[in-house]
Amino acid sequence: MSRRRYVARGVPGGYRVWDNHGRRWWGYFYELCPDDLLVELNGRGDRAWITELMKRYRALKR
Repeated sequence: MSRRRYVARGVPGGYRVWDNHGRRWWGYFYELCPDDLLVELNGRGDRAWITELMKRYRALKR
């Protein structure tokens, strides 16, 4: 089993997406864990769906 490229890491107050390949943060700060977004980033990578998921997770609050 290979390492995932994108993983959610807990930061104070929420989550950020870490890019293991580029060794940097990717995207925005999310208050809730972006599970669907991570599955899409590590899977097919449909840009339109990723954009939609990013908007959805940014809007979600605790």
